[in-house]
Amino acid sequence: MFKPFAVALGALLLLTACSDKSAEKAGDAPAAGDITGAGSTFFAPLGAKWAETYKGETGVRLNYQSIGSGGGVRQIKVKTVDFGATDKPVKPEDLAESDLLQFPVVMGGIVPIVNLPDVKSGQMNLTGPLIADIYMGKIKRWDDPAIVALNPGLKLPHLPITVVHRADGSGTTFLFSNYLAKVSPTWKKEVGASDALEWPVGLGGKGNEGVSAFVKQTIGAIGYVEYAVAVRTGTAVTNMTNHDGQMIAPSIEAFAAAAAGADWANAPGNQLLLLDQPGAKAWPMTATVFVVMHKTQDKPAAARAALTFFDWAYTKGDTLAIEMHYVPLPDNVKAMMRAQWSQIVAADGKPVYTPAAAPAQN
Repeated sequence: MFKPFAVALGALLLLTACSDKSAEKAGDAPAAGDITGAGSTFFAPLGAKWAETYKGETGVRLNYQSIGSGGGVRQIKVKTVDFGATDKPVKPEDLAESDLLQFPVVMGGIVPIVNLPDVKSGQMNLTGPLIADIYMGKIKRWDDPAIVALNPGLKLPHLPITVVHRADGSGTTFLFSNYLAKVSPTWKKEVGASDALEWPVGLGGKGNEGVSAFVKQTIGAIGYVEYAVAVRTGTAVTNMTNHDGQMIAPSIEAFAAAAAGADWANAPGNQLLLLDQPGAKAWPMTATVFVVMHKTQDKPAAARAALTFFDWAYTKGDTLAIEMHYVPLPDNVKAMMRAQWSQIVAADGKPVYTPAAAPAQN
């Protein structure tokens, strides 16, 4: 059902999206000098744009498999790729056990999407507890009094709600479910928070693209995706009530407001979540994409190529990120992460890459 969407995205990333097993086939091996990565579908649209621009400047190609955060972490652990990308930060103890370093590369937002007759993007209001009740099957129709009360004047149909969630191991699901666990004690008790859940109701789509496609095809559906995917696919997004009780629309400014107080300096292993952050303008489901690499490299040239790419992204990628509805890291955080890259070393203990001083971006 979703194959055309997955194939199109894979082609854009210069490598067709595939499973962990198929990625190991002999015919799928990248060319020498290419950078290989896998994981987050949240990162995939921006990764594709960065890859296209970087190849134009340097001739170096990024082969990235958009297979979900869980798959990306699995592949970097078994060293089938040069880096993994995940929206679910790896715990410090797991990093230590597998000799891994993780660092943030960009931030963005997770948004509810809907498909309802005569309801356009930005017209519907929802709250976290209400979304939790919908995803637990406690609210079954769009004209339920709880939804009507939040949306005076909006014509809501007497349609059943079709819940759409991720079918794969997903950092987006990890963040979505963690947010719902923060704002709904019932969700926390009955469903919990993880990258793969036992969903009470609903149908599964693979990747952000799969969820978006399912919602677009199904009248009465609701889903959750990365904001850039919603914008690119033209799916209607909803407003949400934030930590301070303000009903706000998703936007670059709202994601940046949620990230404004992020304390990276005191986050062990750079493990940090930007969910339900205080602030009148802060979006409640703001996410970070992390890159995960081995500290001790048996392929130092490949690790050097990967870090050179991310150094380029830190230096030249902000404008592209903003154009695609992501939030760049502050310059002081980039400097902090560049310093941490010295922990990624070859067998002789020397850093595989030492970044030059980078100018601040406008």
